[in-house]
Amino acid sequence: MARGTTTGYQSFAPQARHATIPLPRASLGTARQIDVLGFGTPGARPKAYLQAGLHADELPGMLVLRHLAGLLSLKAARGEIRGEVVVVPVANPIGLAQHMHGYLRGRVESGASANFNRGYADLAPAAGDAVEGHLGADPAANVAAIRAAMAAALATLAPKSELDALRDALLGLALDADLVLDLHADSEAVVHLYTGTPLWPDAADIAGELGAAAVLLAEVSGGNPFDEALSGPWWTLARRFPDAAIPLACLAATVELRSNNAVDAGLAEADAAALLRVLMRRGIVAGDPGPLPAAVAATPLDAMLPVIAPAAGLVVYRAPLGATLAEGDVVAEIVDPLGDTLAVRARTAGVLFARHEQPVAWPGKVIGKIAGAVPLPERTGPLLGD
Repeated sequence: MARGTTTGYQSFAPQARHATIPLPRASLGTARQIDVLGFGTPGARPKAYLQAGLHADELPGMLVLRHLAGLLSLKAARGEIRGEVVVVPVANPIGLAQHMHGYLRGRVESGASANFNRGYADLAPAAGDAVEGHLGADPAANVAAIRAAMAAALATLAPKSELDALRDALLGLALDADLVLDLHADSEAVVHLYTGTPLWPDAADIAGELGAAAVLLAEVSGGNPFDEALSGPWWTLARRFPDAAIPLACLAATVELRSNNAVDAGLAEADAAALLRVLMRRGIVAGDPGPLPAAVAATPLDAMLPVIAPAAGLVVYRAPLGATLAEGDVVAEIVDPLGDTLAVRARTAGVLFARHEQPVAWPGKVIGKIAGAVPLPERTGPLLGD
């Protein structure tokens, strides 16, 4: 084998259309772009949009979409793409360039201290103003009119920075999609999903295929993340115009593929195959996906308990990831090497779906997340955190 070559990755998506979207130069001598892969006929329905690495240090999804692009190339070569699939394996070239002290820090844009998955444009008000008086009983006509109005509203935005341009470009790629999957990961986690309350149980096939241990639902999670910017306008406009036939024309979900650093060939292949089966089930790609695995019960995002460290010390987890806990169970112990040991207990029953990869605590640090079923009175305002 020639030096520098690998097996299994030589041919990347030969059947894909490959386009690039240049981003404005953030500094002299630099230029970045978004690479976009397309499969099927542009404009065909249904349309799916999948991206990975929006939080650029959440790595597994980028490898998953590499594998999925290969699978879609095989389907395309056989004429089995019925709709259109757009894949962006590297959604955030800005974050991928943020190397600091030997580590990649890609969750927050370093210049503006802005989360890459917050602050997307809310297109519902302008789109609603544009279509007022022009909607009726034909859902397909209403969907076309609203999509055109949202695209026109997006086109009026004048990005002031490279970050703004990235957000607007990604939104534009996904704006007319029927299905949007934004692939992320957590510090240490099992597979889980975030999606809009009105989209459940329609999203149950995604949770079932990926074996999600938790599905967290909210209409407004705070900060207008990517998925809500795409799906939220549909239920917002349906309420604004109750006499018009407005379906939920975009199912968007944030898919958390385990731990940030869980880049594994076997897992990536299995996840890509699961996503392909989702596309099959939704008529976007031809093929028999087989029996649908059962999905976990979804729970409200305001019932999700962040497990907070009460003191400084080392974190010794007593509950494994994915454990089903009862209220009062010990999640972890905070150990002061020179002093006391404090037990941190679950204040709600549910599934421990995420932990912190660095086992050190200070007062107020989130060291775990439990998907409970009962909304918690303190869970108000932004529900996702920073």
